[in-house]
Amino acid sequence: MTTTLEVLRTGPLALVEDLGRAGLGHLGVTRSGAADRGSHTLANRLLANPDDRATIEVAFGGFSARVRGGDIDIAVTGADTDPSVNGVTFGTNSIQRVHDGQTISLGTPRSGLRTYLGVRGGIEVTPVLGSRSYDVLAAIGPAPLQQGDVLHIGEPTGDYPELDQAPVATIPDDVVELRVSPGPRDDWFVDPDIMVRTNWLVTNHSDRAGMRLVGMPLEYRWPDRQLPAEGADRGAIQIPPNGMPIILGPDHPVTGAYPVVGVVVEADIDLLAQVRPGQTVRMHWSRPRQHAAGHLSW
Repeated sequence: MTTTLEVLRTGPLALVEDLGRAGLGHLGVTRSGAADRGSHTLANRLLANPDDRATIEVAFGGFSARVRGGDIDIAVTGADTDPSVNGVTFGTNSIQRVHDGQTISLGTPRSGLRTYLGVRGGIEVTPVLGSRSYDVLAAIGPAPLQQGDVLHIGEPTGDYPELDQAPVATIPDDVVELRVSPGPRDDWFVDPDIMVRTNWLVTNHSDRAGMRLVGMPLEYRWPDRQLPAEGADRGAIQIPPNGMPIILGPDHPVTGAYPVVGVVVEADIDLLAQVRPGQTVRMHWSRPRQHAAGHLSW
């Protein structure tokens, strides 16, 4: 009998995610994959899974599932949701044994936004274009989970690590500080430094495609000029005509025609996945800006 997880509740959004589908930008397909790659990878490593095994990404908690057909080992990482098995809580970032018929539950996180439920062996769903990830913008991959879905568990591989619990950085619950590399289109703005002088509020119109911010708008230097569409990347900070930044997420479009004032440094990308609507974001240049005022690059 195959071991499965029967989904009882999904919370606001629960997705199957792995590390995404690389190398398909020329087909109009972005990488997608886990929003917080570090938490996804940690869950797999705790369970001795390869990094590319799929986990369940749960936004703002509220997920529960029942184990059927055998015992399993799980790990829950990312935002702390006070995970429990049959009502008995266990630690985030640790390994937990769950027996046949028992129920795994995730509460509402006290801080952070996304939690990752990993299972030894990984979540087995049919890959689409080489990945088990769901892309919310393109609607590619396994559909968002619904009550009653039954998820199959893959075969375990490898030996357990020496530690069964991992220390991780605390997820901020107030102001989030982000480091940003300037450019490539910071010269398109009258004063690009407004971005690092402003406390930005994260709006509830944010999702895996992009995080929308409100604050003091950036002003285009050439408001009547149109930037040709350019390749887009995760962490790029696009500025639409209203001057309010959009930080691109894992399911971003592959191209964009809004000028990019800066790009969140790689080391801070995973942190974006844990920022909630209503939180404040402050940005800092990771190095001095190089463009001279009035210079236009194409």
